[in-house]
Amino acid sequence: MPARPPEGFSYRERKSGEIEVLHFGRLAALLRSRQAERFRVRAAGATELELQHLMARATGNYKRGNERGAARSDREG
Repeated sequence: MPARPPEGFSYRERKSGEIEVLHFGRLAALLRSRQAERFRVRAAGATELELQHLMARATGNYKRGNERGAARSDREG
């Protein structure tokens, strides 16, 4: 079964330059200084799907550790 793409993420920039990453409208991460600048650069030309992945990675809610077991079971089966 293929993994579902991340969804429900959005972001907004504060006047201070910080970036709030929201998941279904709730604050999931706050990016400051270098992280915020790196996010801006990567988000500049990204598609919606790429943005969803980028925001999921920024929140740390991207890989939960079960991928290794899934890959192992694919090889065994």
